[in-house]
Formats: sequence, C-alpha cells, structure tokens
Amino acid sequence: MSTISKVAERAGVSRTTVSHVLNHADRVSKPLRERVLAAIEELGYVPNPQAQSLRTGRTNLVAIFIPDILNPYFTELVKTVQTEIEASGMDTLVFNTDVPGGHPELHGREYLKQLSRKRVDGVIVADFALHGMLDQIEQIDLPVVFIGPLDSPGIDSVSLDDYGGGYLMGTHLARAGHRRIAHVTGPTAFRESGARSAGFEQALADHGVPLDPTLRFEGSFLPPSGQAAVGWLCDTHAEALPSAVFFANSLMAIGALTEFYDRGIRVPGDIAVATFDHIAQLEYVRPRLTTVGNSPEVLARRATQMLLDRLGGDVGQASRRETVPCVLMEYETA
Repeated sequence: MSTISKVAERAGVSRTTVSHVLNHADRVSKPLRERVLAAIEELGYVPNPQAQSLRTGRTNLVAIFIPDILNPYFTELVKTVQTEIEASGMDTLVFNTDVPGGHPELHGREYLKQLSRKRVDGVIVADFALHGMLDQIEQIDLPVVFIGPLDSPGIDSVSLDDYGGGYLMGTHLARAGHRRIAHVTGPTAFRESGARSAGFEQALADHGVPLDPTLRFEGSFLPPSGQAAVGWLCDTHAEALPSAVFFANSLMAIGALTEFYDRGIRVPGDIAVATFDHIAQLEYVRPRLTTVGNSPEVLARRATQMLLDRLGGDVGQASRRETVPCVLMEYETA
C-alpha cells in the first residue's frame, strides 16, 4: 500500500513537501511539484480526505445549488463548475432543490443546515427560487457566489445583462419590420424574467412599435409552457397571428416550435420566433433559433473563479458584482 512516506522517498523530498503539493500550497516550485505528482502517479497513491481535512480545516468540497438538474441550462452550468473545481483539486456537491412533490425553499433550508455544519468550503447558488433566503445564505459564514441578479451587499454575484439582452432582441425585431409582436415572459417572480421583458418592451417603445397587452403570455421557462403559449395565441388571435413572438428562454421556444409544427404553422414563413439563452441544445434544433444571451459556461466559469479567489485568501474586498454582456445570434427563425 502506498503511503505519503513512500511518495516522499520516491520523489526525493520531505513528507512536508508532499503535503504542501497535496494541499495546493503556493510555496512549492513547479519542478518540485511535478516531481511529487509523478511519484504519486507511479505509486498510485490516494490521499486520505479525512486526514487532509483534519490537517487543513478544509473539506475541498464546493456546493452548488440548482433548481432542476434535468434543465439543459443548469446541466451545462453544473458540468462547467465541476470541471473548473476539479481542475483546482477540489470536488463538487450538487443540491437539486426542485424535487418532485416538494418546495424548493423547504429543501433549500434543509440543505443550508448541512452547510452551516461546515461540510463544504464554499457555495455557488444558481437557483432563482432561493432569492428569498439570502439572509440565511449570508449567515452560513462561507464564501458564496450567486449566479443571477442580486442586491445583497454581502454576497458576490455574476449575472447576465438581462435587460440589455431584451433590448437587443426588441431592437432586432423592430428593425426587421415587425409591428405586432407577441411576448412570452418567464415567471414574474423571477428578476431575470422581469429584466428581459423590461428591456424588450423599452426597445419596442423606442422604435415606435406599439405594445399590445393582449399579446403577452406568462410562461414557466419550460417547454410545455411554450406549447401552451402557442395554443393560446392560436385560440385568441386565430384571425390574425402576430408577425413575431419573443420567448424569454430557449426551452419555451423549443416547445413552441413543436406546437407550431403540429398546427401546420410555418416558422419563419408564417411567424418569426426569437428567444433568450444560448444553450448547447439549440445546435440541434431546426430551424435554427435566433437568440440573444450568453452561454451558461461563461457564467459558470466566472462564478467559479470568483469563488476560488475567495477560497485562495481574497477575503478583504467588498462583495463583487459582475455583469456578462449578451450577444445577438441571428439565425433562421427571425
């Protein structure tokens, strides 16, 4: 059985040096680090995580809160966080709050109790439903980064420019000559949804496009609500469909494309479709959706780096707010 002493002997260094390498200390030179890592590889040495935790006071675990692991947006986000965290020698613990038959905040509170017992070193929160628990999140006395818009003074955050993205899409559709545009929003309780709608509607107003409240439908950010929105449009505006519709996220737009197809309505021949979010699944959707936003990977990488900075000792700065700009990607549907 390999031991830290055998690794030290093979590498020609002290046990302390091996320990520094295992605990990612900066005091070890690159050549020495590589020598130790080569010895670890040759001997197949596996560190004891419990012993490491006792020595360093760290668990080398980062928790991430998401609402739905089956949602492709959050799947991409978690995958990116895990890749970045593991590259730093740590592991991730994923908390999925929206379990069947439950309430996200109830599960969130239970998970926070676990965090309060210091089972992790830091937390990334990417769950809209936990906005109402920010006071409790701040009290866990761990580095926390929130993915999404946030006003809490004690928590770092990174978010999309949702308002700017909505404005970009509104401008694009207005300049394309659309005058009757339907809008399928996300849940009104989510700040992201409100910001996207506000930017979109401001752009229409700035370009002289009238806002028709009868062409506004509140969706759920999930594909079935995109299908329901199309059914609602066809039922309430059967004599004259709008020339375009903007969905507040891509999953709803994907559901809508299915419903338009089933009803024999051509996209973009009969109606233009635009959406928000750059998720990887859009590469496989035809016709290709015109969208605005940014990749979940971009947000995840930035959030992870912010957390690693805090874990690396950057604790003196005030909380940071970073905004990722949105990009318009014009394809076939609008």
